[in-house]
Amino acid sequence: MSARKLAVTVLRLSIPAVVLLIALDLTVGVPGTWVVVISPSIVGFLAVVLVHRFTRAADRGPVEIAAPVTGRWSALNSPADRTPSHGTHAYGQTYAIDIVAEPADQEGGAGSPGARPGFRWLWPVVRRNADFPAFGAPILAVADATVVRTGDGQRDHLSRGSLPALVYLMIVEALVRELMGVRRILGNHVVLDLGDGTYALYGHLQKGSLTVREGDRVRTGQVIARCGNSGNTTEPHLHFQLMDGPDPVADRGVPFTWRGLGVPRNKETFEAPEAPEAPETPAGEGSEALAGGAPKTFPGEAPGALRGEAP
Repeated sequence: MSARKLAVTVLRLSIPAVVLLIALDLTVGVPGTWVVVISPSIVGFLAVVLVHRFTRAADRGPVEIAAPVTGRWSALNSPADRTPSHGTHAYGQTYAIDIVAEPADQEGGAGSPGARPGFRWLWPVVRRNADFPAFGAPILAVADATVVRTGDGQRDHLSRGSLPALVYLMIVEALVRELMGVRRILGNHVVLDLGDGTYALYGHLQKGSLTVREGDRVRTGQVIARCGNSGNTTEPHLHFQLMDGPDPVADRGVPFTWRGLGVPRNKETFEAPEAPEAPETPAGEGSEALAGGAPKTFPGEAPGALRGEAP
């Protein structure tokens, strides 16, 4: 077990330990002060902080791959502006990027037909996913690869595009998702093995949209899912990153460059070209799918959700 996973295990065991100590203190009493009651959570938190404080990205040059989308998009939380791009090396996010669809009508303003809704201070508190042009957009394989992890079935929640909704997300929802694990943070997701120790992770995919399962072979440009709003998100968008292993809890971020595009900067709008081949194949069809195709679980996770998601 790696140091990161060990620290995560300590933290997760500390939570029920604190609950038990509180229950004992309220019933029969626990010797000492309140510090004794919360001490397990303090130990777990410090273990995770120390481990992730010294976690760094993989010492590798950027890997050139195809873009995971087509059409007009813009970048948020880009590694072209800072690393780690999401404020933490945890979960292999050092070079992660968020992208949102920006149709041509967006230039006419937030009220234009098909435009991406902007942030509102109070009203509407939330919006439907159908209001966002990214929702349902095809997500493509960035290289010829093998599917090694999938996760589906999580709901696409409403947007968090107002101050009240954002406060709820940051204070309540994000904390609960962190405690529940990385799968709840990522939402519906796919991890591809690109070869040479490089893995691509796609997060926040649309419920029920995955067209692949574990063991499938995919081709560059093949539709593997659709953009959604599952997991720790504020609006429909794609979270994309490369790692040096298939597990974001244990593995490190790897830099990337999109062929013909480079790495878009924050708020930079880019036009991703049509893929030369973009078939949408039902899960397991024409591939060597593993029996059952059941999603694998991530064995441990740490606080430090996919922070800085699309605002």
